[in-house]
Amino acid sequence: MRPHFFRSLSMMALAMVAPMSAQAAQLPTQPKDGVRFESTLAVDIKAKSLVGPSIRLDEHDIAHVAWMEEDTNGRTVRYARTPASGGSLSSPMPVNLPDEVPYWRQEAPALEVKDDRIYLVWAKMPPQSSADAPFANELRLSRSTDGGKTFLPSVLINDDGEPVNHSFDSIRIGREGAVHVAWIDGRGGKKASGTYVTRSTDHGLTFDKNKKIDDDTCVCCRTSVAIAPDGTVYVAWRKMFGDIRETVVARSSDGGLTFSEPVIVGHDRWNYPSCPHRPASLGVDDDGRVYVVWYTEGEDETPAIFVAYSDDRGQSFSRKQQLNRSKGTFPDHPQLAVDRRGRVVAIWEELSPVRREVVVSYSMDRGLTFSTPRKVNEKKGETPALAVNGAGQFILAWKEHAMPAHRIVLQRLILPEPQSVASMERASP
Repeated sequence: MRPHFFRSLSMMALAMVAPMSAQAAQLPTQPKDGVRFESTLAVDIKAKSLVGPSIRLDEHDIAHVAWMEEDTNGRTVRYARTPASGGSLSSPMPVNLPDEVPYWRQEAPALEVKDDRIYLVWAKMPPQSSADAPFANELRLSRSTDGGKTFLPSVLINDDGEPVNHSFDSIRIGREGAVHVAWIDGRGGKKASGTYVTRSTDHGLTFDKNKKIDDDTCVCCRTSVAIAPDGTVYVAWRKMFGDIRETVVARSSDGGLTFSEPVIVGHDRWNYPSCPHRPASLGVDDDGRVYVVWYTEGEDETPAIFVAYSDDRGQSFSRKQQLNRSKGTFPDHPQLAVDRRGRVVAIWEELSPVRREVVVSYSMDRGLTFSTPRKVNEKKGETPALAVNGAGQFILAWKEHAMPAHRIVLQRLILPEPQSVASMERASP
């Protein structure tokens, strides 16, 4: 099966939202080896289309959710949250102003949370579109300082003023509250786009001068940012080497001021002279191990999800390990979350001509081994996401088709205490 099959499915799957109604929760599963999938929270959203969700889980166990929706009244970036005690999502808040038209794309707004500060990155259409620049947009940051009750007017992130694409963004909060953003940028009139970064040291009021950290970026594979406990900033993206597509990682040891040369993660040698729309995802544990999960078809053109890790701050990566095991489906859109102790959870789609499932696999030994993938969705599921907080609490999220509405589903995943990883690694060959 060639990659255009996945692009067609992705385009058909684009969807958005509006009013919400909660559905009955699915019962939790019985623990197996100490692993428990809690009851699901399903929320129907009545809109023509919905893209998302994005998910974050804060230190108070509050789940924060964002998505983009479209209906007859236009496009809206929306945010909602659960109470600290659990339960239904709050009424969704519009994030953009009425005269701000979000750029329609196939990924949810980038979301990050720190205490009562909520940050959302999204792309805004220009006031007047041009046939000469059909993909032109501005990258904006919207923020709330009251826990999502209200959102302040958005702030411009890109500083070039050119009518080009600024999108496929990611955001993370570093030490001392610095806000780090990465994205793909078409400025400069070059045929190939570049990977850009910036940071804000005043909680999103202003941003530093934009920095290009690489050229020849695959134009529609979303960036990913992760920050280590020592403050090292990691950025992942898909780089073009001619027609070869490789996932790469660069690091900054000075808080995002400068970045290293990108390092190839998997050496897939995937020959594909177009953009696959498949992002990588990053995570870091407290010992500094950097984890990457990504999609590729490699030299043999076989769709696969791989994971690898680095113990030298992204200078080299372990041998890649394949996560998908099904012989009758095609994997897609992987995402990753890692807690401080090195428990790793990966989530992705499994597609067939008639099914679209969301599956989860986890590692209790810092990525040495992974569980058999487990299906979590009920109806046709897609665009999975997940998050973990500092206490090691994981939450999963995905979208389901629930005609005549769209449905966002949340589910908490409870993992047991991690194994004695140090002794296992000493014993491993």
